[in-house]
Amino acid sequence: MSDATALKEYGVDAAFITQGIRSGDLEYREGSIWGNPYLRLLRDQLEACIAKERGSAYLAVVKAKTELRAIRKERRDLEQRLDELQAREAGLQDLLRNAR
Repeated sequence: MSDATALKEYGVDAAFITQGIRSGDLEYREGSIWGNPYLRLLRDQLEACIAKERGSAYLAVVKAKTELRAIRKERRDLEQRLDELQAREAGLQDLLRNAR
């Protein structure tokens, strides 16, 4: 995962990541997309570092919020797709009724 994803999912900042790297708790690789540098981190190591520094309860709450956000997004997408299918179904039923 990237450092930007770590910020979004876990609420950790660059200072936290730098501290983890300096303490040896986090391994990283440098990457670049379109000339923008970022750090690639291992999720398991980051979660262990967060649990160590901020507690496992904090980590559980953050993971639950992230999962809830993903579920809500998927639900919105599915509801939108369902609306589209229902509109298409109604149009086809009208077409079949008028064809008789």
